[in-house]
Parts: sequence; C-alpha cells; structure tokens
Amino acid sequence: MRWRRNALPAVLAAALSVLPPGRRNGYSHGGPTAVTDDSLSGAGGTAPAPDRPGPPSTGRPGEQGAHAAVTGRPDAASDRGADRGEPRQRLRAWAELLRVSALFSVPGDALAGAAAVGHRPGRGTALAIGASLCLYEAGMALNDWADRDEDAVDRPHRPIPSGRISPAAALGAAGVLTAAGLALAARAGRPALTVATGLAATVWAYDLHLKHTKAGPAAMAAARSLDLLLGATATATGVRAPGGSSSPDNVAAAARGGLTASLPALPAALVLGAHTYGVTAVSRHETQGGSTGTPLAVLATTTALAAAVLRESWGRAPDRPGTARADADVSVNAYPVTVARRLDAGPLGKVTDPVRLLAVTLTGAYLRTAGPPLLHAALNPSPPLTQRAVGGGIRAMIPLQAALAARAGAPATALAVMGLVPLARSLARKVSLT
Repeated sequence: MRWRRNALPAVLAAALSVLPPGRRNGYSHGGPTAVTDDSLSGAGGTAPAPDRPGPPSTGRPGEQGAHAAVTGRPDAASDRGADRGEPRQRLRAWAELLRVSALFSVPGDALAGAAAVGHRPGRGTALAIGASLCLYEAGMALNDWADRDEDAVDRPHRPIPSGRISPAAALGAAGVLTAAGLALAARAGRPALTVATGLAATVWAYDLHLKHTKAGPAAMAAARSLDLLLGATATATGVRAPGGSSSPDNVAAAARGGLTASLPALPAALVLGAHTYGVTAVSRHETQGGSTGTPLAVLATTTALAAAVLRESWGRAPDRPGTARADADVSVNAYPVTVARRLDAGPLGKVTDPVRLLAVTLTGAYLRTAGPPLLHAALNPSPPLTQRAVGGGIRAMIPLQAALAARAGAPATALAVMGLVPLARSLARKVSLT
C-alpha cells in the first residue's frame, strides 16, 4: 500500500508530461475557435499565470516530477525531455511574436500595386514583397516590445511578458528586419528605397508613439497605402528603357520616372488604406469591448469601399475581342510609358466579361469576410466578438487586394493573391492573427 502511495504521483507526472504545454495550463494556443490572443482571456479561456515559487517538496518519490509537469519547470529528472522540446517551443514563441499567420496579407499589396500600374509582376515586385514582409515583421516585433508592460497586465501569455522571448531580443529582431527590408528595397531601385524608408518610418512612429494617440489609425492606413505603392514603384522602376545608361542624370531620371509611374496605383492604395483605418479603429476596443458605433461605422465604410471597387471595375473594360483599344506612348523622364485607352464594346460586353465577373466575385468575398463579424460586434460589443471583427478585417485584406488586381485587368494576379487564402486560414488555426 505504501508503494502505491509513493508511485501514484509519478504516474500522474508521466501522464501530464505527454500533454502539449498549452493544455497543461488550461488553454490551447491557436485552436480552431481562437481568433486572437485576447480571446484566450476574454472569452473564458485561462491565461497562464505568471511564474511564482512553487510549494516546497515533501521529498516523496515522484512529487518533484509532478510539480514540474504542472508548473512547467523541469527538475533534474526531466531535463532531457525539456531540452528536446526547447527548440520547438522557442520557434513557437517567435511565431507568436511575429504573428506569422498574418504574413499572407502582405504579398497582395505589392501584387495589387503592380497590377495597378499595368505591369506583370517581375523582379522588382519580388524585391518589394520581400521588403514588405521584413518591414511588417519588424513592426510586429517592435509592437510587442513597446507594449511589454501593458501586455504583462492584459496579455501575460504573450511571448515577452511570459518570459519566452527577452525584450532585447525582440528589439534586436525589429532592427535587423528593418535593415533587411530597406536593403531589399534598395535592390529594387532608388524610388523603391524612398517609399520603403517612408514606410519604415511610419511603422516605427506608430509602434513607439502614435499607436495610443488619435493619429494611430491614420498611421496604420498610411503604412498599408505605402506598402501597395512600394510594389507599384518597384515594379514600374524595373521597366527600363532599351540602352539606358547608369549615369547620375539617368539614375535621377529613373527615380523621378519610377515615382511618377506609380501614380496610377494611388486610388488602389487609398482604398486599402481606408480599409486598414477601419480595422485599426475597431482593434482599439478589442481588449475592453463596449463600442457599438465603431463597428457600425466601419461596416458602412466596408460597404462603400466594395461599391467603389465595383463601380470602378464596371467602368473599365479589359482587352477582349470587340473592344477598341488605342495606345499612346508618352515619355516620362526618358522612360516610355504606355497609356491604354479602352472603349467598351457595349453594355452586354460589360455584363458578360469574365474579368468583371471575377472582380464582382472577389468583391463579394471581401464583403463576406469582413461584414458579418463587424455586424456581430455592433450587436454585441463584447471583447471576443470585437476581436473576431478585427481578425475578419485582417483576413478580408486578401480578397480586397485580389479585387483591386482584377479591377486593374490582371485576373491571373488576382487569382494568385486569392491562392493565399487557404494558407492563411490553415496557419491562423495554429497562430493567432493579432
């Protein structure tokens, strides 16, 4: 009988040790119902408690192992098991810090920008995507570094307050990623570097100061707009005139020409920025909830943006049989730019055009993704539903980018952007979007 009493804690420790770390603490990271990290504590989930000294051991066999399994602190007997799981846990912590599931909303900015200036994605577009990803992740790391004291109260399970990542490591990662993003943008040309520098400055200003001011949503909107313009500028700059030289005058002309050639992407950038403004405005209430007017206003804005995209796409006609097209070659600082003037074949052609139908379908997907969560948050402004509205707004960026590409007459680019949706959805089940 005495043997059984001594062996029972060891059996319990062995059973607990096979559970995932999230289950030991009473919640599961990134489960199918988890939308944001806040929902772990705001929707009835139990966030892990901060480290506290454990009770003194009584010296009975197996009790130290059981205590280590419950508190997450291995004793000498379980060191080898902890070492085996450490690399995976560190990788998990960095994935949470950088919010890797939201990365799939980034490449569509550059692709939509390339479509808006009338060029196929090329080397410049790829460099812009790489720069955007680096700057986006720099903003994520810097955000958690700047909010580490606040998160220690509201989100103790986040990587920095939980002690899984040190503040110095997060700040260092933000600096390295920013430098990498600017270096990639520089490879795409001086105009792209100019836009990327403005984007990086906006990201750092938002995270370090503007986030908690009334200018916060506007700063986030500017960052997304600049991201789309970065793709447009890098793509347009990559189109070189035959026989161009690398003299200082031609380099300066290329810079002016690249920035000028990206101007057609400005309407698309403003649409994406307006959507981002709304998502950021709603996110300011995701911890406490209580706002009905903000989700309603953003829902109205989302509907207006969808109508604007449809109206613009309905007024354009991509190339097809029966459509008259007149091309005019103009010169912008010695770089030829083709301006296409398209004349519709008639109302029937508008209705039956496949590209227009694709634009309508993608715009509907945008409304379907962003609209219902906003309506639910307006009807019940609780933190969990507000967080779901924020997650829906982030996911809705992908179909919006695809709709903007289709509106510009680039159906292949639009479909490529939409191909990111299942990837984003799969990863969002494992790592929270916000």
